[in-house]
Amino acid sequence: MDDYLTAEQRRELREALEQQQAELRAEIRREVLAADLHRSEEIADRVRDPGDESVVDLLADIEYADIDRHIEALRTNEAALRAWHQGGYGWCADCGDPIPFARLQALPSASRCVDCEAIREDQAGGPPPRL
Repeated sequence: MDDYLTAEQRRELREALEQQQAELRAEIRREVLAADLHRSEEIADRVRDPGDESVVDLLADIEYADIDRHIEALRTNEAALRAWHQGGYGWCADCGDPIPFARLQALPSASRCVDCEAIREDQAGGPPPRL
């Protein structure tokens, strides 16, 4: 990492990762509390109106999908912070080349350069990578 990023760039990226981690943890905490509250309300409502169970189940599934998505983002963020502390942050996990600063600014937890991420997502049928 030290070979191609300035001290200011490294500081900016580390702060972005730490801020993202705090935001993700807070969001997961809020979503879990909200999902638990809605689940309690759902159980109480089912006693009175069993006809709306499918709608309530769908809403609960959406809430849990959001939680899962944020947990995965937190895991990715934590992997980037581990790489930071081990000296491997900013290097593509696939080709070993440096990940451009602009990409890391746009997505601080990126573990692949744009080219390698495009190949990976193309193989998986996903969207093209961001900067």
